[in-house]
Amino acid sequence: MENLSAKLRYNNVVNTIKALIRIMRPKQWTKNLIVFAALLFSDNLFNMELLKLSVSGFFLFCMFSGSVYVINDIVDIEKDRKHPKKCKRPLPAGHISVRQALGFVIIIFSLTVLASYRLNPLFSAIGIAYFILVTFYSFYLKNVVILDVMTIALGFVLRAVGGTVLIHVKISPWLLLCTILLSMFLALHKRKSELELVANGNKGSRKILEDYTPELINDMLHIVTSSTVMAYSLYTFTGTHSIYMMSTIPFVIYGIFRYQYIAHTKDMGENPELVLLNDIPLIVNILLWVVSCIVILYWL
Repeated sequence: MENLSAKLRYNNVVNTIKALIRIMRPKQWTKNLIVFAALLFSDNLFNMELLKLSVSGFFLFCMFSGSVYVINDIVDIEKDRKHPKKCKRPLPAGHISVRQALGFVIIIFSLTVLASYRLNPLFSAIGIAYFILVTFYSFYLKNVVILDVMTIALGFVLRAVGGTVLIHVKISPWLLLCTILLSMFLALHKRKSELELVANGNKGSRKILEDYTPELINDMLHIVTSSTVMAYSLYTFTGTHSIYMMSTIPFVIYGIFRYQYIAHTKDMGENPELVLLNDIPLIVNILLWVVSCIVILYWL
């Protein structure tokens, strides 16, 4: 009996740890890869010292963003229980308690702030600003039409700025502009997918969706999509030391069109992180874009 009891306690601890890791949404950490953008486009990709700094910054931002996801799930626990997919998350599913999640996020956030401050005080300030911004989003801004998607975009901008601060390079306005537009593109597709859930009878969706219509989101997507392609194209014309960067424009166009195709036909627009992890053509396209940028920036 003692062995059985010990085994049950061990399994409970393991399952709790797994649930605590899941609540930080590791699949969404791909969004933090934008931290490496400054390293790539500042011609420092093969500088080992700066590469280590960027890798450290990436993992620290994963902890900052993971902490925010825990706060968001605590706030939305009742709504998530009514959602067809979100009800399977650790908190609404009852795998961990609100008290456990709250204690966990306090520990993780405190350790992340300490580690990031030792790495770079300004980077730490940016991480804290990101945490405050997205926490404010969870409590209020996600219910304010238009500002909700703009807040998501600002979160990506802070990630990109954090990457530049770590390696002490000048912040490129092109990097900020392309980041804002691309993140709004993803956020608007997320809202569009959520609207489709409402149309299909889901009653546990965000209240903010009452202020959006399919026509409004389509109009906004038309503007953001064309602006994204134009901004990146202008960057390749004027913002680099090689005219060959123009050859990477087709990869960006294909990536945007491929994502729209997936969002429309496979009902995955609500989860952009799953698209980035599961769609092979999109993954290959992104890798080809990265390789092309490296070859052009560093060898041509």
